[in-house]
Amino acid sequence: MASSKELECAKYEVDDEGIAWVTFNRPEKRNAMSPQLHYDMVEIIAELENLVDAKLIVITGAGESWSAGMDLREFFRATDNDPAARHKSYWAHRQWTQFITASNKATIAMVNGYCFGGAFTALAACDIVITADDATFGLSEVNWGILPGGNVSKVFSDLTNNRNAMFYAMTGRTFDGPKAVEMGVATLSVPKDKLREEVLIIARELMEKAPMVLAYTKQAVRNVGDMDMNMAYEYLATKNTALFGIDPEGTRSKGMTEFLDNKTYRPGLGPVKRDD
Repeated sequence: MASSKELECAKYEVDDEGIAWVTFNRPEKRNAMSPQLHYDMVEIIAELENLVDAKLIVITGAGESWSAGMDLREFFRATDNDPAARHKSYWAHRQWTQFITASNKATIAMVNGYCFGGAFTALAACDIVITADDATFGLSEVNWGILPGGNVSKVFSDLTNNRNAMFYAMTGRTFDGPKAVEMGVATLSVPKDKLREEVLIIARELMEKAPMVLAYTKQAVRNVGDMDMNMAYEYLATKNTALFGIDPEGTRSKGMTEFLDNKTYRPGLGPVKRDD
């Protein structure tokens, strides 16, 4: 392994290919998100963003769960009468999930089991979601007296359509991996014994791209969603110009030369060959 770190509730390992495997590490609690888990994730994601060896981030959960959502005892009950602690834990959760959204590195959620409630905010922050067929997703908040807060209602509504969001939030019913794909909550669903293999295939494909081009593409797609057509035109034109000037590999110029002059490259059939 190129590097690794294990904290109280989360850990990471960067393998020899440059994939950073980040793990929620509370398997005895189905990786329910305690305040400490959020503090650990702030440290880990910030560190990986600046770690040259880490080219791509995969987030998964130890044991049988991706994450069962917020820890009811530690995140809620223990902070009911301590507003400072509640604010600190809320802010840490918001901080590390926003780190993922804004990261220059591609992020993949590898959903190996339960994904409930507050875990949807982290799920939505990831660029690509690969789930096991038998994973269990759900918004159970309505069954125990709260609503899907902490932006869960927002991100779930953004991922799927209004009818699905209403139905699953109001009933608290669960759904599996294939249904998550059908609804737009996940990207691909595969048998559990093929989950890591599929994530590796996609991770390796992404790492073939020029890193700056991949980062700008991610930012562009994420940011245009709330823009009208005119704003999107202006933003994307500016973004393209900035990319052309900042890409250290000169991918656009290289691609143009190989396609138009050397006839050695077809844009629709894979990335431009990068220098080793």
